Amino acid sequence: MDIERKQAEHIEHFVKQASVINGSPSSLVNVIVEATSHPSLFAFTEILSVPNILELQGTEDSRYFDLLQMFAHGTWSEYNRFEPKTSTMGSVGATIAPNGQRLHAPYYEAGYYPRTLRSFALCYWVICDASIGFVFPCNASKLPQLMPDQVLKLKQLTMLTLAEANKVLPYDVMMHELDVVNVRELEDFLINECMYVGILRGKLDQQRRLFEVQFAAGRDLRPGQLGNMIHTLSDWLGTSDSLLITIQEKIKWADSMSELDKKHKKENVEMLEEVKNALSLKADMDFRGHGLFGEPGGMMDYDVDRRSKRRRHPMG
Repeated sequence: MDIERKQAEHIEHFVKQASVINGSPSSLVNVIVEATSHPSLFAFTEILSVPNILELQGTEDSRYFDLLQMFAHGTWSEYNRFEPKTSTMGSVGATIAPNGQRLHAPYYEAGYYPRTLRSFALCYWVICDASIGFVFPCNASKLPQLMPDQVLKLKQLTMLTLAEANKVLPYDVMMHELDVVNVRELEDFLINECMYVGILRGKLDQQRRLFEVQFAAGRDLRPGQLGNMIHTLSDWLGTSDSLLITIQEKIKWADSMSELDKKHKKENVEMLEEVKNALSLKADMDFRGHGLFGEPGGMMDYDVDRRSKRRRHPMG
């Protein structure tokens, strides 16, 4: 597709840029900021694997490497993730989503949240107190502050992650994950920033408040996801091979039945021709025999009458 071709071009451009920079972390930071702000770039693994980019780890600019990882595998809610701590002054438990809000139980149980978000909710419970509230440090405080273009990009990537997990997305889940306050804003985002861009196709069901996903561009593979994908493809290949064998057997059976049918039709035609020939011959023989000897007063009567006249002639 055209979007995939453009992706390859953009990736190659940024990989070349990062590869030729030596000894200048600030220039690498600029490359990362430009890549994560680019309106048509949605894949970052190749940029992450550039040796110069990898060297940012452990330096004062390592948070930009972490930011690039966030754009490769993370979501908007993970960027704003609150890491819960326990307050000893409260007694009310609540499951907290990565952006600090409670997970909606019906959607959580139905599996609408991506696996990474569900696992987070399963692992962490917090105790709150009405007078104190929650005390949460935020990922956003550890990572560079995002510019508007980066915010938009990370929200677009979040939609791709949601669409990867489920093909029917409730409005409430999307509004929760994108920090969108109303339906109009959500629908405008889906139409203008996702479907029009070409990374997402689907149908908005306003009556049921659902988005039915028909196509979603792929994101970078998360760590460990490649092994699962290989396993899934291997299972698919095995199933396809079995199906192919079954189809080939059905084709052979159909060919043999076709040959038998042709043979049967040929035998029926031959038998029909034999019957026709036999009936025609019999009818011809019956016709000839009846015409020569079966008529009363025919040739034999005429000969007898002529001989009797010859015998009387001398006496007359």
